[in-house]
Amino acid sequence: MTVTVSATGLTLRYGGTRALDDVSLTLGTGVTGLLGPNGAGKTTLLRVLATAVPADRGSFTVLGHDPGSAAGRQELRRRLGYLPQNPGFHPDFSAFEFVDYVAILKEMTDRGARHREVRRVLEAVDLSDVRGRRMKRLSGGMRQRVALAAALVGDPGFLVLDEPTVGLDPEQRVRFRELIAQAGEGRTVLLSTHQTEDVAMLCQRVVVLAGGRVRFEGTPAELTARAAGRVWSSAERDPGARAGWRTGTGMFRNVGDPPEGADLLEPTLEDGYLLTLGDGEREAVA
Repeated sequence: MTVTVSATGLTLRYGGTRALDDVSLTLGTGVTGLLGPNGAGKTTLLRVLATAVPADRGSFTVLGHDPGSAAGRQELRRRLGYLPQNPGFHPDFSAFEFVDYVAILKEMTDRGARHREVRRVLEAVDLSDVRGRRMKRLSGGMRQRVALAAALVGDPGFLVLDEPTVGLDPEQRVRFRELIAQAGEGRTVLLSTHQTEDVAMLCQRVVVLAGGRVRFEGTPAELTARAAGRVWSSAERDPGARAGWRTGTGMFRNVGDPPEGADLLEPTLEDGYLLTLGDGEREAVA
Protein backbone atom coordinates (compact mmCIF):
# COMPACT_ATOMS: atom_id res chain seq x y z
CA MET A 1 0.00 0.00 0.00
CA THR A 2 1.32 3.44 -0.97
CA VAL A 3 0.75 5.67 2.06
CA THR A 4 -0.95 8.98 1.24
CA VAL A 5 -2.11 9.97 4.75
CA SER A 6 -0.06 9.25 7.87
CA ALA A 7 -1.01 10.25 11.43
CA THR A 8 1.03 9.69 14.60
CA GLY A 9 -0.07 10.16 18.21
CA LEU A 10 -3.05 12.47 17.57
CA THR A 11 -4.49 13.54 20.92
CA LEU A 12 -7.25 16.07 21.55
CA ARG A 13 -9.15 16.94 24.73
CA TYR A 14 -12.46 18.73 25.12
CA GLY A 15 -12.49 19.72 28.77
CA GLY A 16 -11.99 16.53 30.74
CA THR A 17 -12.81 14.26 27.79
CA ARG A 18 -10.17 12.77 25.52
CA ALA A 19 -11.87 12.84 22.14
CA LEU A 20 -8.71 11.43 20.54
CA ASP A 21 -6.25 9.37 22.56
CA ASP A 22 -2.90 8.77 20.83
CA VAL A 23 -4.41 7.93 17.42
CA SER A 24 -2.00 6.66 14.78
CA LEU A 25 -3.04 5.35 11.36
CA THR A 26 -2.07 5.21 7.70
CA LEU A 27 -4.28 5.50 4.63
CA GLY A 28 -3.66 4.70 0.99
CA THR A 29 -5.47 5.13 -2.31
CA GLY A 30 -9.03 3.78 -2.30
CA VAL A 31 -11.84 3.91 0.25
CA THR A 32 -11.16 3.39 3.97
CA GLY A 33 -14.13 3.00 6.30
CA LEU A 34 -14.07 4.56 9.76
CA LEU A 35 -16.39 2.67 12.12
CA GLY A 36 -17.20 3.40 15.74
CA PRO A 37 -20.07 4.01 18.16
CA ASN A 38 -21.46 7.44 19.00
CA GLY A 39 -18.85 9.43 20.91
CA ALA A 40 -15.98 7.31 19.57
CA GLY A 41 -14.13 10.35 18.21
CA LYS A 42 -14.81 9.74 14.50
CA THR A 43 -16.01 13.25 13.65
CA THR A 44 -13.20 14.77 15.74
CA LEU A 45 -10.61 12.73 13.83
CA LEU A 46 -12.09 13.82 10.49
CA ARG A 47 -12.09 17.47 11.57
CA VAL A 48 -8.44 17.23 12.61
CA LEU A 49 -7.41 15.60 9.31
CA ALA A 50 -9.45 18.22 7.43
CA THR A 51 -7.55 20.95 9.36
CA ALA A 52 -10.82 22.29 10.81
CA VAL A 53 -9.46 21.90 14.37
CA PRO A 54 -5.86 21.39 15.56
CA ALA A 55 -4.83 18.44 17.72
CA ASP A 56 -3.31 19.09 21.15
CA ARG A 57 -0.49 16.65 20.36
CA GLY A 58 0.66 14.50 17.47
CA SER A 59 1.26 15.12 13.80
CA PHE A 60 0.06 14.04 10.38
CA THR A 61 0.77 14.51 6.70
CA VAL A 62 -1.60 14.36 3.73
CA LEU A 63 -0.18 13.76 0.25
CA GLY A 64 3.21 14.89 1.54
CA HIS A 65 1.91 18.14 3.06
CA ASP A 66 2.41 18.91 6.75
CA PRO A 67 -0.27 21.22 8.23
CA GLY A 68 2.11 22.19 11.00
CA SER A 69 3.16 25.21 8.91
CA ALA A 70 0.90 27.80 7.31
CA ALA A 71 2.22 26.96 3.83
CA GLY A 72 1.75 23.23 4.37
CA ARG A 73 -1.76 23.75 5.71
CA GLN A 74 -2.69 25.87 2.69
CA GLU A 75 -1.35 23.27 0.24
CA LEU A 76 -3.16 20.47 2.09
CA ARG A 77 -6.48 22.33 1.92
CA ARG A 78 -6.05 22.77 -1.82
CA ARG A 79 -5.85 18.97 -2.15
CA LEU A 80 -8.71 18.29 0.27
CA GLY A 81 -12.41 17.63 -0.27
CA TYR A 82 -14.54 17.63 2.90
CA LEU A 83 -18.18 16.65 3.32
CA PRO A 84 -19.11 17.36 6.97
CA GLN A 85 -22.01 15.65 8.71
CA ASN A 86 -24.05 18.88 8.52
CA PRO A 87 -22.97 20.80 5.40
CA GLY A 88 -24.96 23.93 6.31
CA PHE A 89 -26.77 24.64 3.06
CA HIS A 90 -28.17 28.11 2.40
CA PRO A 91 -31.79 27.24 1.46
CA ASP A 92 -32.12 29.97 -1.17
CA PHE A 93 -28.92 29.05 -2.99
CA SER A 94 -29.38 26.99 -6.12
CA ALA A 95 -27.35 23.80 -6.40
CA PHE A 96 -25.05 25.58 -8.84
CA GLU A 97 -24.65 28.61 -6.57
CA PHE A 98 -23.81 26.46 -3.55
CA VAL A 99 -21.07 24.53 -5.37
CA ASP A 100 -19.82 27.76 -6.98
CA TYR A 101 -19.55 29.35 -3.52
CA VAL A 102 -17.39 26.43 -2.35
CA ALA A 103 -15.24 26.78 -5.48
CA ILE A 104 -14.70 30.47 -4.66
CA LEU A 105 -13.59 29.49 -1.14
CA LYS A 106 -11.10 27.13 -2.82
CA GLU A 107 -9.56 30.19 -4.49
CA MET A 108 -10.83 29.51 -8.02
CA THR A 109 -10.78 33.09 -9.22
CA ASP A 110 -11.20 32.57 -12.98
CA ARG A 111 -14.98 32.75 -13.40
CA GLY A 112 -15.15 30.81 -16.66
CA ALA A 113 -12.87 27.99 -15.48
CA ARG A 114 -14.66 27.88 -12.12
CA HIS A 115 -18.09 27.54 -13.71
CA ARG A 116 -16.81 24.75 -15.97
CA GLU A 117 -15.58 22.94 -12.86
CA VAL A 118 -18.93 23.44 -11.09
CA ARG A 119 -20.76 21.99 -14.09
CA ARG A 120 -18.31 19.07 -14.19
CA VAL A 121 -18.80 18.00 -10.58
CA LEU A 122 -22.59 18.43 -10.74
CA GLU A 123 -22.61 16.21 -13.82
CA ALA A 124 -20.42 13.69 -11.97
CA VAL A 125 -23.12 13.30 -9.30
CA ASP A 126 -25.90 13.30 -11.93
CA LEU A 127 -27.44 16.65 -10.97
CA SER A 128 -26.95 18.67 -14.14
CA ASP A 129 -30.72 18.78 -14.75
CA VAL A 130 -31.47 20.39 -11.36
CA ARG A 131 -28.48 22.69 -11.00
CA GLY A 132 -30.72 25.77 -11.05
CA ARG A 133 -33.13 24.45 -8.41
CA ARG A 134 -33.07 25.98 -4.91
CA MET A 135 -31.55 23.83 -2.19
CA LYS A 136 -34.74 23.98 -0.13
CA ARG A 137 -36.62 22.33 -3.00
CA LEU A 138 -34.23 19.38 -3.36
CA SER A 139 -34.75 16.00 -1.70
CA GLY A 140 -32.43 14.89 1.09
CA GLY A 141 -30.60 12.56 -1.27
CA MET A 142 -30.12 15.31 -3.83
CA ARG A 143 -28.78 17.70 -1.18
CA GLN A 144 -26.24 15.08 -0.13
CA ARG A 145 -25.15 14.71 -3.75
CA VAL A 146 -24.76 18.50 -4.04
CA ALA A 147 -22.55 18.36 -0.92
CA LEU A 148 -20.48 15.59 -2.50
CA ALA A 149 -20.15 17.65 -5.68
CA ALA A 150 -18.86 20.56 -3.59
CA ALA A 151 -16.32 18.25 -1.94
CA LEU A 152 -15.13 17.08 -5.39
CA VAL A 153 -14.42 20.61 -6.63
CA GLY A 154 -10.82 20.89 -7.78
CA ASP A 155 -10.34 17.10 -8.07
CA PRO A 156 -8.95 16.67 -4.50
CA GLY A 157 -6.52 13.87 -3.74
CA PHE A 158 -7.96 13.34 -0.24
CA LEU A 159 -11.72 13.15 0.26
CA VAL A 160 -13.19 13.16 3.80
CA LEU A 161 -16.83 12.06 4.14
CA ASP A 162 -18.65 12.22 7.48
CA GLU A 163 -21.79 10.02 7.56
CA PRO A 164 -22.76 10.80 3.95
CA THR A 165 -25.52 8.14 3.74
CA VAL A 166 -27.31 8.96 7.02
CA GLY A 167 -31.02 9.58 6.52
CA LEU A 168 -31.04 8.30 2.94
CA ASP A 169 -33.55 5.71 1.76
CA PRO A 170 -32.23 2.37 0.36
CA GLU A 171 -32.33 3.52 -3.28
CA GLN A 172 -30.49 6.76 -2.44
CA ARG A 173 -27.88 4.85 -0.43
CA VAL A 174 -27.18 2.52 -3.36
CA ARG A 175 -26.70 5.53 -5.65
CA PHE A 176 -24.42 7.19 -3.12
CA ARG A 177 -22.34 4.03 -2.80
CA GLU A 178 -21.79 4.10 -6.54
CA LEU A 179 -20.59 7.71 -6.32
CA ILE A 180 -18.24 6.99 -3.40
CA ALA A 181 -16.79 3.95 -5.18
CA GLN A 182 -16.11 6.09 -8.26
CA ALA A 183 -14.57 8.81 -6.09
CA GLY A 184 -12.19 6.23 -4.57
CA GLU A 185 -10.62 5.43 -7.93
CA GLY A 186 -7.24 7.15 -7.94
CA ARG A 187 -7.66 9.12 -4.71
CA THR A 188 -7.80 8.53 -0.95
CA VAL A 189 -11.28 8.52 0.60
CA LEU A 190 -11.94 8.34 4.34
CA LEU A 191 -15.59 7.42 4.97
CA SER A 192 -17.01 7.72 8.49
CA THR A 193 -20.17 5.67 8.94
CA HIS A 194 -22.28 3.63 11.35
CA GLN A 195 -23.31 1.32 8.49
CA THR A 196 -21.19 -1.84 8.45
CA GLU A 197 -22.81 -2.85 5.15
CA ASP A 198 -21.44 0.32 3.53
CA VAL A 199 -17.94 -0.66 4.67
CA ALA A 200 -18.37 -4.27 3.51
CA MET A 201 -19.49 -3.15 0.04
CA LEU A 202 -17.22 -0.15 -0.51
CA CYS A 203 -14.02 -0.23 1.48
CA GLN A 204 -10.63 -1.79 0.86
CA ARG A 205 -9.58 -1.01 4.44
CA VAL A 206 -11.34 -0.27 7.72
CA VAL A 207 -10.42 1.48 10.97
CA VAL A 208 -12.43 0.92 14.16
CA LEU A 209 -12.35 3.77 16.67
CA ALA A 210 -13.77 3.58 20.19
CA GLY A 211 -13.16 5.79 23.20
CA GLY A 212 -10.88 7.95 21.07
CA ARG A 213 -8.51 5.06 20.34
CA VAL A 214 -7.87 2.85 17.33
CA ARG A 215 -9.11 -0.66 18.14
CA PHE A 216 -8.51 -2.15 14.70
CA GLU A 217 -6.86 -1.23 11.41
CA GLY A 218 -6.85 -3.62 8.47
CA THR A 219 -8.99 -5.08 5.70
CA PRO A 220 -12.71 -5.86 6.00
CA ALA A 221 -11.85 -9.54 5.60
CA GLU A 222 -9.46 -9.35 8.56
CA LEU A 223 -12.11 -7.65 10.70
CA THR A 224 -14.66 -10.31 9.73
CA ALA A 225 -12.14 -13.06 10.58
CA ARG A 226 -12.03 -11.82 14.18
CA ALA A 227 -15.48 -13.36 14.60
CA ALA A 228 -14.58 -16.76 13.15
CA GLY A 229 -15.79 -19.46 15.54
CA ARG A 230 -17.57 -16.88 17.72
CA VAL A 231 -21.01 -16.71 16.09
CA TRP A 232 -23.63 -19.40 16.68
CA SER A 233 -27.30 -20.23 16.33
CA SER A 234 -29.66 -21.32 19.11
CA ALA A 235 -33.39 -21.66 19.76
CA GLU A 236 -33.14 -19.14 22.65
CA ARG A 237 -30.87 -16.18 23.24
CA ASP A 238 -27.71 -17.49 24.88
CA PRO A 239 -27.26 -15.62 28.21
CA GLY A 240 -23.48 -15.84 27.80
CA ALA A 241 -23.46 -14.05 24.43
CA ARG A 242 -22.10 -10.53 24.00
CA ALA A 243 -25.06 -9.85 21.69
CA GLY A 244 -27.95 -11.91 20.40
CA TRP A 245 -31.11 -11.36 18.39
CA ARG A 246 -33.91 -13.35 16.82
CA THR A 247 -33.56 -13.63 13.04
CA GLY A 248 -36.19 -14.08 10.35
CA THR A 249 -35.85 -17.86 10.70
CA GLY A 250 -37.06 -17.70 14.30
CA MET A 251 -33.63 -18.78 15.59
CA PHE A 252 -31.27 -16.55 17.60
CA ARG A 253 -27.94 -15.35 16.24
CA ASN A 254 -25.45 -15.09 19.12
CA VAL A 255 -22.07 -13.36 19.10
CA GLY A 256 -19.40 -13.91 21.73
CA ASP A 257 -17.76 -16.99 23.23
CA PRO A 258 -19.87 -20.00 22.19
CA PRO A 259 -20.62 -22.98 24.44
CA GLU A 260 -19.16 -26.37 23.53
CA GLY A 261 -20.97 -28.02 20.66
CA ALA A 262 -22.64 -24.80 19.47
CA ASP A 263 -24.03 -24.60 15.95
CA LEU A 264 -21.48 -22.18 14.48
CA LEU A 265 -22.43 -19.68 11.77
CA GLU A 266 -20.43 -17.87 9.09
CA PRO A 267 -19.36 -14.51 10.56
CA THR A 268 -20.03 -11.11 9.00
CA LEU A 269 -18.12 -7.84 9.19
CA GLU A 270 -20.71 -6.59 11.69
CA ASP A 271 -19.94 -9.56 13.95
CA GLY A 272 -16.22 -8.76 13.86
CA TYR A 273 -16.97 -5.10 14.59
CA LEU A 274 -19.18 -5.92 17.59
CA LEU A 275 -16.57 -8.24 19.04
CA THR A 276 -13.78 -5.69 18.47
CA LEU A 277 -15.74 -3.11 20.47
CA GLY A 278 -16.39 -5.63 23.24
CA ASP A 279 -12.79 -6.85 23.36
CA GLY A 280 -11.57 -3.24 23.34
CA GLU A 281 -13.66 -2.35 26.36
CA ARG A 282 -12.39 -5.43 28.17
CA GLU A 283 -8.79 -4.43 27.37
CA ALA A 284 -9.46 -0.89 28.64
CA VAL A 285 -10.74 -2.24 31.96
CA ALA A 286 -7.74 -4.56 32.27
